[in-house]
Amino acid sequence: MERKQDAALLIVGHGSTLNPDSSAPTLSHAAEIRRRNIFAQVECAFWKEEPSLRDALFLFDPVSIRDVAVVPNFISEGYFTQTVIPRELELNGRMTKRPSGQIWKYCEPVGNHPAMTDLLLKRARETAPAVDPRQTTLLIAAHGTDLNENSAVAAKREADRIRALGQYSAVLNVYMEEPPLISNWRKLTDTPNVIVVPFFIADGLHSYEDIPGLLGIATPHSERSIFLRNPYKIDNRSLFYAPSIGTDSGFADIIVEQAGSVAS
Repeated sequence: MERKQDAALLIVGHGSTLNPDSSAPTLSHAAEIRRRNIFAQVECAFWKEEPSLRDALFLFDPVSIRDVAVVPNFISEGYFTQTVIPRELELNGRMTKRPSGQIWKYCEPVGNHPAMTDLLLKRARETAPAVDPRQTTLLIAAHGTDLNENSAVAAKREADRIRALGQYSAVLNVYMEEPPLISNWRKLTDTPNVIVVPFFIADGLHSYEDIPGLLGIATPHSERSIFLRNPYKIDNRSLFYAPSIGTDSGFADIIVEQAGSVAS
Protein backbone atom coordinates (compact mmCIF):
# COMPACT_ATOMS: atom_id res chain seq x y z
CA MET A 1 0.00 0.00 0.00
CA GLU A 2 1.29 3.46 -0.93
CA ARG A 3 1.73 6.05 1.79
CA LYS A 4 -1.38 8.11 2.45
CA GLN A 5 -0.30 11.62 3.35
CA ASP A 6 -3.66 12.71 4.75
CA ALA A 7 -4.96 9.39 6.12
CA ALA A 8 -4.81 7.84 9.58
CA LEU A 9 -5.39 4.40 11.03
CA LEU A 10 -7.25 3.72 14.28
CA ILE A 11 -6.93 0.18 15.65
CA VAL A 12 -9.64 -0.60 18.18
CA GLY A 13 -9.12 -3.23 20.87
CA HIS A 14 -11.07 -4.46 23.86
CA GLY A 15 -8.41 -3.94 26.51
CA SER A 16 -8.67 -4.92 30.15
CA THR A 17 -8.42 -3.25 33.54
CA LEU A 18 -7.04 -6.49 35.00
CA ASN A 19 -4.70 -7.90 32.36
CA PRO A 20 -1.99 -5.68 30.81
CA ASP A 21 -1.31 -8.37 28.18
CA SER A 22 -4.77 -7.77 26.70
CA SER A 23 -3.69 -4.66 24.80
CA ALA A 24 -0.12 -5.77 24.07
CA PRO A 25 -0.76 -7.34 20.63
CA THR A 26 -2.79 -4.34 19.44
CA LEU A 27 -0.04 -1.94 20.54
CA SER A 28 2.63 -4.13 18.95
CA HIS A 29 0.81 -4.32 15.60
CA ALA A 30 0.31 -0.55 15.68
CA ALA A 31 4.03 -0.01 16.26
CA GLU A 32 4.90 -2.24 13.29
CA ILE A 33 2.44 -0.45 10.99
CA ARG A 34 3.76 2.90 12.20
CA ARG A 35 7.28 1.74 11.31
CA ARG A 36 6.16 1.02 7.73
CA ASN A 37 5.20 4.70 7.29
CA ILE A 38 2.02 3.90 5.35
CA PHE A 39 -0.28 6.26 7.24
CA ALA A 40 0.32 9.80 8.40
CA GLN A 41 -0.82 8.71 11.86
CA VAL A 42 -1.48 5.37 13.59
CA GLU A 43 -3.31 5.24 16.92
CA CYS A 44 -5.02 2.72 19.20
CA ALA A 45 -8.14 3.02 21.33
CA PHE A 46 -9.76 0.59 23.75
CA TRP A 47 -13.06 -0.17 25.41
CA LYS A 48 -11.47 -1.00 28.80
CA GLU A 49 -8.19 0.95 28.68
CA GLU A 50 -6.81 4.34 27.80
CA PRO A 51 -7.01 5.95 25.34
CA SER A 52 -10.73 5.25 25.35
CA LEU A 53 -12.97 5.04 22.31
CA ARG A 54 -14.40 8.43 23.20
CA ASP A 55 -10.85 9.87 23.36
CA ALA A 56 -10.29 8.62 19.82
CA LEU A 57 -12.74 11.20 18.49
CA PHE A 58 -10.12 13.86 19.24
CA LEU A 59 -6.94 12.07 18.13
CA PHE A 60 -6.87 13.24 14.51
CA ASP A 61 -6.53 16.84 13.34
CA PRO A 62 -9.24 17.35 10.69
CA VAL A 63 -7.05 19.82 8.80
CA SER A 64 -4.13 17.46 8.17
CA ILE A 65 -6.02 14.15 8.42
CA ARG A 66 -8.91 13.86 5.99
CA ASP A 67 -9.56 10.10 6.22
CA VAL A 68 -9.51 7.77 9.25
CA ALA A 69 -9.71 3.99 8.78
CA VAL A 70 -11.11 2.24 11.86
CA VAL A 71 -10.09 -1.42 12.15
CA PRO A 72 -11.55 -3.50 15.02
CA ASN A 73 -8.89 -5.86 16.34
CA PHE A 74 -11.54 -8.46 17.17
CA ILE A 75 -11.88 -12.10 16.12
CA SER A 76 -15.53 -11.92 15.09
CA GLU A 77 -18.50 -9.69 14.43
CA GLY A 78 -20.61 -9.27 17.53
CA TYR A 79 -21.82 -6.90 20.19
CA PHE A 80 -18.63 -4.84 20.32
CA THR A 81 -18.14 -4.45 16.57
CA GLN A 82 -21.82 -3.97 15.78
CA THR A 83 -22.95 -1.88 18.76
CA VAL A 84 -20.25 -0.59 21.12
CA ILE A 85 -17.65 0.69 18.65
CA PRO A 86 -20.14 2.44 16.30
CA ARG A 87 -21.88 4.01 19.30
CA GLU A 88 -18.74 5.24 21.04
CA LEU A 89 -17.10 6.51 17.84
CA GLU A 90 -20.38 8.01 16.58
CA LEU A 91 -20.30 6.04 13.36
CA ASN A 92 -23.42 5.69 11.20
CA GLY A 93 -22.29 3.01 8.77
CA ARG A 94 -19.23 2.08 6.77
CA MET A 95 -18.67 5.76 5.94
CA THR A 96 -19.21 8.62 8.39
CA LYS A 97 -18.60 12.23 7.45
CA ARG A 98 -17.81 14.48 10.40
CA PRO A 99 -18.95 18.14 10.50
CA SER A 100 -15.31 19.03 9.74
CA GLY A 101 -15.49 17.06 6.50
CA GLN A 102 -13.20 14.34 7.87
CA ILE A 103 -14.27 10.88 6.66
CA TRP A 104 -14.19 7.88 9.03
CA LYS A 105 -14.23 4.48 7.32
CA TYR A 106 -15.40 1.56 9.44
CA CYS A 107 -13.68 -1.68 8.40
CA GLU A 108 -14.44 -5.33 9.12
CA PRO A 109 -12.79 -6.98 12.15
CA VAL A 110 -9.46 -8.68 11.57
CA GLY A 111 -10.96 -12.11 12.23
CA ASN A 112 -13.02 -11.86 9.03
CA HIS A 113 -9.96 -11.63 6.79
CA PRO A 114 -9.34 -14.71 4.59
CA ALA A 115 -5.65 -14.77 5.58
CA MET A 116 -6.72 -15.91 9.06
CA THR A 117 -6.77 -19.49 7.79
CA ASP A 118 -3.10 -19.37 6.78
CA LEU A 119 -2.13 -17.78 10.10
CA LEU A 120 -3.84 -20.57 12.04
CA LEU A 121 -2.06 -23.21 9.95
CA LYS A 122 1.24 -21.40 10.44
CA ARG A 123 0.74 -21.24 14.20
CA ALA A 124 -0.10 -24.95 14.32
CA ARG A 125 3.07 -25.84 12.38
CA GLU A 126 5.22 -23.65 14.61
CA THR A 127 3.75 -25.21 17.75
CA ALA A 128 4.27 -28.82 16.65
CA PRO A 129 6.79 -28.78 13.78
CA ALA A 130 7.78 -32.44 13.98
CA VAL A 131 4.39 -34.14 14.11
CA ASP A 132 2.76 -35.93 11.22
CA PRO A 133 -0.45 -34.00 10.37
CA ARG A 134 -2.05 -37.28 9.30
CA GLN A 135 -1.71 -38.45 12.91
CA THR A 136 -2.87 -35.15 14.37
CA THR A 137 -6.10 -33.39 15.30
CA LEU A 138 -6.15 -29.59 15.18
CA LEU A 139 -8.48 -27.84 17.63
CA ILE A 140 -9.48 -24.20 17.07
CA ALA A 141 -10.41 -23.12 20.59
CA ALA A 142 -12.74 -20.15 21.06
CA HIS A 143 -14.89 -18.67 23.78
CA GLY A 144 -18.43 -19.27 22.58
CA THR A 145 -21.42 -17.84 24.39
CA ASP A 146 -25.19 -18.17 24.61
CA LEU A 147 -25.45 -14.38 24.42
CA ASN A 148 -24.13 -13.95 20.88
CA GLU A 149 -24.10 -16.70 18.27
CA ASN A 150 -21.48 -14.82 16.23
CA SER A 151 -18.94 -15.60 18.94
CA ALA A 152 -18.73 -19.18 17.68
CA VAL A 153 -19.16 -18.53 13.96
CA ALA A 154 -15.59 -17.42 13.22
CA ALA A 155 -13.99 -20.51 14.80
CA LYS A 156 -16.39 -22.83 12.98
CA ARG A 157 -15.69 -21.07 9.68
CA GLU A 158 -11.94 -21.46 10.09
CA ALA A 159 -12.21 -25.08 11.16
CA ASP A 160 -14.33 -25.80 8.08
CA ARG A 161 -11.80 -24.11 5.79
CA ILE A 162 -8.82 -25.95 7.24
CA ARG A 163 -10.68 -29.26 7.26
CA ALA A 164 -11.41 -28.85 3.56
CA LEU A 165 -7.66 -28.69 2.85
CA GLY A 166 -7.25 -32.26 4.09
CA GLN A 167 -3.92 -31.63 5.81
CA TYR A 168 -4.86 -32.91 9.28
CA SER A 169 -6.54 -36.13 10.34
CA ALA A 170 -9.29 -34.02 11.91
CA VAL A 171 -10.02 -30.33 12.51
CA LEU A 172 -12.54 -29.27 15.15
CA ASN A 173 -13.87 -26.01 16.53
CA VAL A 174 -14.26 -26.24 20.32
CA TYR A 175 -15.46 -23.76 22.92
CA MET A 176 -15.18 -22.77 26.54
CA GLU A 177 -18.89 -22.14 27.08
CA GLU A 178 -20.84 -24.08 24.45
CA PRO A 179 -20.63 -27.50 22.75
CA PRO A 180 -18.44 -28.97 21.51
CA LEU A 181 -16.57 -28.18 24.73
CA ILE A 182 -12.81 -27.87 25.05
CA SER A 183 -13.02 -29.98 28.21
CA ASN A 184 -14.28 -32.93 26.13
CA TRP A 185 -11.23 -32.99 23.86
CA ARG A 186 -10.30 -36.54 24.92
CA LYS A 187 -13.67 -37.86 23.71
CA LEU A 188 -13.72 -35.68 20.60
CA THR A 189 -10.31 -36.79 19.32
CA ASP A 190 -8.65 -40.16 18.74
CA THR A 191 -5.29 -39.25 17.18
CA PRO A 192 -1.95 -39.63 19.01
CA ASN A 193 -1.26 -35.90 18.56
CA VAL A 194 -3.54 -32.95 19.31
CA ILE A 195 -2.71 -29.29 18.61
CA VAL A 196 -4.77 -26.58 20.32
CA VAL A 197 -4.68 -23.03 18.91
CA PRO A 198 -6.64 -20.44 20.96
CA PHE A 199 -8.67 -18.25 18.60
CA PHE A 200 -8.22 -15.12 20.71
CA ILE A 201 -6.72 -11.69 20.10
CA ALA A 202 -4.45 -11.73 23.15
CA ASP A 203 -3.00 -14.05 25.74
CA GLY A 204 -4.58 -13.56 29.14
CA LEU A 205 -6.70 -15.32 31.71
CA HIS A 206 -8.36 -17.53 29.09
CA SER A 207 -5.15 -18.75 27.46
CA TYR A 208 -2.99 -18.80 30.60
CA GLU A 209 -5.46 -20.44 32.99
CA ASP A 210 -8.98 -21.21 31.75
CA ILE A 211 -8.21 -23.23 28.62
CA PRO A 212 -5.23 -25.07 30.18
CA GLY A 213 -7.52 -26.03 33.05
CA LEU A 214 -10.14 -27.35 30.63
CA LEU A 215 -7.44 -29.31 28.81
CA GLY A 216 -6.04 -30.78 32.01
CA ILE A 217 -2.72 -28.94 31.77
CA ALA A 218 -1.16 -27.85 35.05
CA THR A 219 -0.45 -24.11 34.94
CA PRO A 220 3.29 -23.47 35.46
CA HIS A 221 4.68 -20.81 37.77
CA SER A 222 5.34 -18.51 34.82
CA GLU A 223 2.19 -18.05 32.74
CA ARG A 224 4.07 -17.55 29.46
CA SER A 225 6.12 -20.70 29.94
CA ILE A 226 2.99 -22.78 29.42
CA PHE A 227 3.61 -22.49 25.67
CA LEU A 228 7.21 -23.66 26.03
CA ARG A 229 6.55 -27.01 27.69
CA ASN A 230 5.09 -28.81 24.67
CA PRO A 231 4.19 -31.53 24.27
CA TYR A 232 2.07 -32.35 27.30
CA LYS A 233 1.68 -36.10 27.78
CA ILE A 234 -1.92 -36.91 28.66
CA ASP A 235 -3.48 -40.39 28.40
CA ASN A 236 -0.53 -41.59 26.29
CA ARG A 237 -1.11 -38.80 23.79
CA SER A 238 0.87 -35.67 22.93
CA LEU A 239 -0.99 -32.38 23.44
CA PHE A 240 0.55 -29.23 21.94
CA TYR A 241 -0.68 -25.86 23.18
CA ALA A 242 -0.13 -22.66 21.16
CA PRO A 243 -0.25 -18.96 22.08
CA SER A 244 -3.35 -17.03 21.01
CA ILE A 245 -3.50 -16.39 17.27
CA GLY A 246 -3.79 -12.61 17.74
CA THR A 247 -0.18 -12.44 18.92
CA ASP A 248 1.07 -13.45 15.46
CA SER A 249 3.02 -10.67 13.73
CA GLY A 250 1.02 -11.35 10.55
CA PHE A 251 -1.89 -9.46 12.10
CA ALA A 252 -0.17 -6.21 11.11
CA ASP A 253 -0.56 -7.17 7.44
CA ILE A 254 -4.21 -8.05 7.98
CA ILE A 255 -4.94 -4.75 9.72
CA VAL A 256 -3.40 -2.80 6.83
CA GLU A 257 -5.42 -4.79 4.28
CA GLN A 258 -8.65 -4.32 6.23
CA ALA A 259 -7.95 -0.58 6.34
CA GLY A 260 -7.66 -0.50 2.56
CA SER A 261 -10.76 -2.58 1.92
CA VAL A 262 -13.34 0.20 2.37
CA ALA A 263 -13.72 2.14 -0.85
CA SER A 264 -13.82 5.94 -0.79
